[in-house]
Amino acid sequence: MAGPIQYEDAFVVGLKLRDFPAHKYWEDGRLTPVCDLRAGESCLHDLKRAPTVLLDQPYHTLAFYLPRAALDAIADEANAPRIRDLSYQPGAGVNDVAISGLGGLLRPALSHPDQANRLFVDHVLLALGVHVAQTYGGMRPMLRPARGGLTPWQERRAREFLLANIKNGVALKQVARECGLSVGYFSHAFRRTLGVAPHKWLTEQRVELSKEKLRDDGLSLSDVAAECGFSDQSHLTRIFRQAVGVTPGVWRRALKR
Repeated sequence: MAGPIQYEDAFVVGLKLRDFPAHKYWEDGRLTPVCDLRAGESCLHDLKRAPTVLLDQPYHTLAFYLPRAALDAIADEANAPRIRDLSYQPGAGVNDVAISGLGGLLRPALSHPDQANRLFVDHVLLALGVHVAQTYGGMRPMLRPARGGLTPWQERRAREFLLANIKNGVALKQVARECGLSVGYFSHAFRRTLGVAPHKWLTEQRVELSKEKLRDDGLSLSDVAAECGFSDQSHLTRIFRQAVGVTPGVWRRALKR
């Protein structure tokens, strides 16, 4: 039996990555109908209801943690009433293509955390939280004026802060805080102003910086990768090829010619 989970006003969304036949699950000490869970299905768990599962066979699950504070922040950002509870059938799997798709986007970052773009991960997690709030919490935004872009000082500060952290990366909420905005508003305003999401813009700047560094023959490709915020040479090569169409080595040889 799974060990006890501390009582908390929070939810866990579990995305099944392999089949789990004859799933036995309890909430508040009551056994729910036994069912087969398929890879790609999702289950919701309320940590206020003492969720417990019998783990009597191999399993593989990606778990998303959603505390009450996160749901409240999502509702406030959408100018919607706060969510009281999530609607779901305890123990049952649901074929939610949005959750499975977002989970699929995160799996490479979990497999190679040293290469993960923190801004990208934040975007995916925010998207999942909004989806859960709308689909299972009934959140419906109230009408309000359309958002604009960043003000000139906010755009300047966002650029400066992102570039100052180009080597080590930065969380989306930190950049938003520098601009005095919520995460959701900042993300929308940044894209509206610069045409791309913050994580995409930062990746583009890393590629441009690597082009400059490649002019220095005294730097190895590993050195260039470290200077530009890539985890290693292979990470640099993969992103550079995607953006430029050739590898950094080919680019450097072309410069010499």
